[in-house]
Amino acid sequence: MGERLAALENLAVTALASDAASAHWSGRPVLVTGATGLLGGWLVRRLLAAGATVAALVRGDPHTSILLSEDEWRRVRIVPGDLRDRDAVARALLADDVDTVFHVAAQAIVGEANRDPEPTLDTNIRGTWTVLEAVRHAPSVKAVVNASSDKAYGDHEVLPYDERAALRGAHPYDASKACADLLARMYAVTFGMPLATTRCGNFFGGGDLNWNRIVPGTIRSAIRGERPLIRSDGSLIRDYFYIEDGAIATMELARAVRDRDDIRGEAFNFSYEMPLDVLTFSRRILARMGSALTLDVRGEAHHEIQRQWLTAAKARRLLDWSPRFTMDDGIDRSIAWYRSYLSHG
Repeated sequence: MGERLAALENLAVTALASDAASAHWSGRPVLVTGATGLLGGWLVRRLLAAGATVAALVRGDPHTSILLSEDEWRRVRIVPGDLRDRDAVARALLADDVDTVFHVAAQAIVGEANRDPEPTLDTNIRGTWTVLEAVRHAPSVKAVVNASSDKAYGDHEVLPYDERAALRGAHPYDASKACADLLARMYAVTFGMPLATTRCGNFFGGGDLNWNRIVPGTIRSAIRGERPLIRSDGSLIRDYFYIEDGAIATMELARAVRDRDDIRGEAFNFSYEMPLDVLTFSRRILARMGSALTLDVRGEAHHEIQRQWLTAAKARRLLDWSPRFTMDDGIDRSIAWYRSYLSHG
């Protein structure tokens, strides 16, 4: 595992220098929930590169995460515990007088949520109010970012979704994110918590080993010379968003909400604003890999929203936000990550 992580290290440090120069994060104590996940792992990397003092609430062995090297883990204060355990969260907050909290932990696999909804509801809803209740009693905390999802919107006829759209999640994962999103706003409005929420499109990027997802599954199949499997009929339209841009946006929102009362309690969409159907996106990945493989379309997916994409106009207007990467940049960086990972497997 150590050799694999060392080989992947060089693929993740590009574009970190500008963040490392930010005086805002230098020496600032932060807490990340979900640090072993996809967004959490990339977020921790960028926070460390920017000089932050990072604590992570972790259930189980953190070293199973493939995104962080052993050296990076040594620089993180690991607090063992479950995000549904308020005492564990309180310990994580109080030990370093945490200034900024990134609540990005979630059970995010839609298929698992559909098969057995209770663990997803428990983690995503109870976990959110437990973390925020602990934050409410931690006077050192000056900024909180809650990571929601475009799935919280549910299914709407009017597209793209902006932040004024109702939260209408109708399936287990979607509903859990809608509930957590509303809880976050409640804590901001009722208790004056300096909190804002991100709603991003479908994350993709290196470090996601759920091979049923479009990007890792398509890339792995192409590397192996196998036809990529598409579990839906390929017509689902989604908003795909590269994970490093997601981590950067999360950090930028945390900086803003710390200093600006006008955005507290607000949610912000982050998106490339480039909706693509599954077949088009999969073929775009294959084209970037120079592969002539055709797709194996099964049409077996159920309980999924047919058409969903976002506008990021509010983030551009109020946060002066713009992505650091293009869609193809993200695809190319993902391909490079998985080539390296699988070559060391």
